[in-house]
Amino acid sequence: MAILLESDSLSKHPSSVPKRRSLSLSNILFWCAVVAIVIFCLAPILWQVLTSFKVNEDIAAIPNIYFPTRLTLDHYIELFARRPFGRYILNSAFVSLTSTIACLIIGTPAAYALARSRPRGSYLIQLGILFVTLFPSILLLQGLLEIVQVLNLGNNYLALILPYTAMNLPLTILVMRSFFVQLPRDLEDAARVDGYNTWQMLVQILTPLTLPALVTTGILTFIAAWNEFIFALTFITEETMKTIPVASAQLGGSSVFEIPYGAIAAATVVGTTPLVILVLLFQKQIVQGLTSGAVKG
Repeated sequence: MAILLESDSLSKHPSSVPKRRSLSLSNILFWCAVVAIVIFCLAPILWQVLTSFKVNEDIAAIPNIYFPTRLTLDHYIELFARRPFGRYILNSAFVSLTSTIACLIIGTPAAYALARSRPRGSYLIQLGILFVTLFPSILLLQGLLEIVQVLNLGNNYLALILPYTAMNLPLTILVMRSFFVQLPRDLEDAARVDGYNTWQMLVQILTPLTLPALVTTGILTFIAAWNEFIFALTFITEETMKTIPVASAQLGGSSVFEIPYGAIAAATVVGTTPLVILVLLFQKQIVQGLTSGAVKG
C-alpha cells in the first residue's frame, strides 16, 4: 500500500523526480571553447607571474622550465633596491588619477548638454567626438611635442595629464551621454519644480543615478592613462618622474648583453597589480555600468 501511495505521489508531482543532465556534443564543445579562451587569455599573465618567482638558472634553462623548481623573491627585491620603483608607482597613480578626475569633471556636463540641450549641430558634434576616439593617438606625437616645447612643459606632469585628458575625454562624453539619454525627464521636471537649477540637479540628482557609468568610465580612463607609453617616454626624461611602463621598459641588466627577464616580469606584475585590485574593488559597479541599458523594461 505504501509503495502504491509513493508511486501515485511521484506521478502527481513529476517535478520532484530528479532529472539527469545529458552531456551533448554541443555542451562539450562549448566548455572546451571556454577553457581554451581562458587559457589563451591567462597564459601570458601566468607565464610572467611564474617567471618573476624563478631563479635565473630556471629562466635561462633549455628546454624551458614552465613551473619553477625553486622560488625566489630576489627579482622583486632587486627591482626596488636598484630603482626607485615606488616613486614610479606614485607618478603613474598621480598622473592617471588626475587625468581621470579631469575627464569626469569636464565630460559629465558636456555629455548632459548633448543629451538634454541638443544644441544646434549636435549630430555633427557627436560625429566629431566619435571620429576623435578612432584617431590614432600616435599621430599626435609630433604636434604635441612642439606644444610641449613652446610651453616649456618638458619634465612636467602637465605634459602627460593634458594629453591623457584630451585623448580620454571623447570616450567619457560618449558613454555618459548614453546614460543621460536613458534617464526619464520626469526627474528633471520634478527637480525644477522644487527649485533646483541645472547644476544642482546635475550634481545632486542625476550624477548619483549614473554612478555605475562614472565608475566604468573612470576605470577605463585610468587604465588607459596608466598603460600609456609613447607620450610618457617622449615628454618625461627625468628619472624620478617616469611612469611604470617607461621604467619597466628601461630596466637593464648587470651588463649590456644581459636581459633581466626576471626583473622585467616582476615589474610587470607590480605594475599590473594595482589595476587588478581596482577592478576587483569596483567589479559590481563595472558590471552594472556595462550592462545598463542593454535590456529595456
